Amino acid sequence: MRNLFLCCAIAFLFLVSLCSTSQAAMLTADIFLDGLQEDPPVATPGTGTGTATFDTVSGALSVSGTFSDLIGTTTIAHVHGYSAVNVASGVVFGITVDLGVTSGSFSGNGVIPAGNIADVLNGLSYVNIHSTFKSGGEIRGQIMNFVPEPTSILLGVAGLGLLLLRRNRPAC
Repeated sequence: MRNLFLCCAIAFLFLVSLCSTSQAAMLTADIFLDGLQEDPPVATPGTGTGTATFDTVSGALSVSGTFSDLIGTTTIAHVHGYSAVNVASGVVFGITVDLGVTSGSFSGNGVIPAGNIADVLNGLSYVNIHSTFKSGGEIRGQIMNFVPEPTSILLGVAGLGLLLLRRNRPAC
């Protein structure tokens, strides 16, 4: 009876892990910022890197990263959407950026409307850092190529591993 309970508990945990990764997926994407992604492209040595985390159910999007070598000093930063690389679009939400500097960090979060979640998943949003050199944006980085967070993958693999381990033992 104890083995039956243990098998059922392991099977339940495995199924829950599968459901949680398919229904409330937390995805991450790397962000690479430069002037060539701006509309029109900007000749600047400025670059940046960051990470985006996106909840596909709630629409919560968080971004953070660093930038360096801007020609101008920072004035403001936003997440914009919903357009492809080299196409400008409106502000979705503002993000915090170190102001009046040529190198620094950025971070922020907002909620994407349900009707635009697919747009974000399809790479149609971007981080834009504006400066005194280019008020429309000196560097920009498309948020694209989302992958599941490692914790979601590990939870599913762990559940499957436990189930397979139990399967190699005498039947429940």
